[in-house]
This record gives sequence, C-alpha cells and structure tokens, in this order.
Amino acid sequence: METLQENEQKIMLNKGLRDEEKIRIDNVLKTLRTLVYVPQPLDHSAKTEIENQLKEFALNIETLVNYSNEDLISLLNRLHFDWEQLEQFGDILIQFSKAENYNFESKALAVYQYIQAESKVFSFGINAKIASAKAKKQ
Repeated sequence: METLQENEQKIMLNKGLRDEEKIRIDNVLKTLRTLVYVPQPLDHSAKTEIENQLKEFALNIETLVNYSNEDLISLLNRLHFDWEQLEQFGDILIQFSKAENYNFESKALAVYQYIQAESKVFSFGINAKIASAKAKKQ
C-alpha cells in the first residue's frame, strides 16, 4: 500500500513529465511555424527541416498527406497535444498549404472542429478558423 507521500511524489513526477512534454511539443510547433510562415514556396532545405521537425511527432510530409483526419487527430492525442497545441498544429497545416501545393485545409478543419466539439468551451477564434477553412474548401 502506498503512503500519501509516495503518491504525492508520483503525482509530481507525472506532472513534471507532462510539463517537459508540453515544452518539447511547444518548441517543435514554434520551429514548424517559423518554417511554414514564409510567403514563398519552400526550398529543399526548408522542406528537409520541416521533415525533421515532423519526425518529432512520428510524422513526415508523406504520412501527413496519407493520414486520414481521424488518424491524425488520434496521433496528436496520443502525443498529448493540448487544445492550444492542436490549434497551432491546425494553423501550421493551413500555412503549409499556402506555401506548398498540399491540401491540408481539410485536416486543419477536422482539427479545429475536434477542438470545438471536445474542448467543451466555445471559442470565437476557433469558430472563425472553421468558417475560413470551410470557405477555402469550396
């Protein structure tokens, strides 16, 4: 039987690991954002760097193209993305679609809709992104 102190230590350790994971995810997202927010087509080295960053999420450009929306959301959940990180990833997908001839708008839309449905909090920002992504699909 665990003592209260042992249980508290486990909780703190788990919280520490979650914090480290959040920081790691945030750093990768920040790097991806800087890479895809370039208004011109990406050169080979930028694509390689994007591939290297996506590897942190067990992805690459090809798997990102081939994943279903549901599989992508499931993967991001397994990686412990929080709502804000999911939104940032959706934003990256939109920007990446602008820089390259990839159609990630539907994946971004699915991510935004998932956030809106599952977070239990209505967000005007997410709602606007959903409307914008839907308009781009038409």
